[in-house]
This record gives sequence, structure tokens and C-alpha cells, in this order.
Amino acid sequence: MRFYTRKRRSPMVVIVSLIDILAILLIFFIVTTTFRKDQPRLQINLPESKSADTTSAEKKDPILLQVKGADEITLDNEPVSLPGLAAALQSARAAAPNRPIAMQADREAPFGVVVKVLDALKQAGLTNVPTFTQPEPAN
Repeated sequence: MRFYTRKRRSPMVVIVSLIDILAILLIFFIVTTTFRKDQPRLQINLPESKSADTTSAEKKDPILLQVKGADEITLDNEPVSLPGLAAALQSARAAAPNRPIAMQADREAPFGVVVKVLDALKQAGLTNVPTFTQPEPAN
């Protein structure tokens, strides 16, 4: 008696479906990747606030005034001295009149320096300048 034996095909990898899966994974990783912005030169530890607004900081790309201490003040990542801050603010405002100016002050910054920076803002003709804070951690 003779039994019929089926010839076994050699195993093969279907590469077309693997390419489809690879394309889907690539699209997933591209879409979910977060794009980093330029990090500021100063490390600022923002104070916490119960009424912190997390959406208003991303509306426009503001000219950023950062205050770390008396000798560590930057305007759009360029170091500025406290006596020349008002003139630098006026020139930055004249160079980009459509960009808003926002302030980041470190929680450890001396209060006297922050008051002098606010005086320089008023002297430059800028009022109602938003400041960046971070939400208080939930206990």
C-alpha cells in the first residue's frame, strides 16, 4: 500500500507584511515623539501657584526675561545687566513689536532684584507682563 505524502514547502518569510508593520511602527513613533525646544541657559526653579495657567505660555513664542539673581538676568537667552535692562527691553520690543514679553523669576531670586526688574519693565513702558509659575503639587 502506497500512502500519499505531501511535499513540505520550505518555510518562507512574507516580507510584504513585515514592511507594513514596520511602516505602521515608524509612523507611530514619529507622531508620538515630543520635539524639544531650546533649553534656557539659566536653570529656573519656578514658584508654585494655585492659579497657574498651563495653556497661556504656549500661545505665542514670547521674548523671555529670566531672573535668577542680581547678576544672572537674561533677555531672550542673552545676558543683560540690571542697569541696562530697560534699554534692552525697549530695543527688544522695537525689534519684535508683535512678540509679547514674559518673565520667569526663580523662587530663590532676591525680592529686591525682582522689584528692580519690575521697575525696569515700567521704565521701558511695559505693563501687565505675564509671569511663569508651575502648579502646586497635589498632596
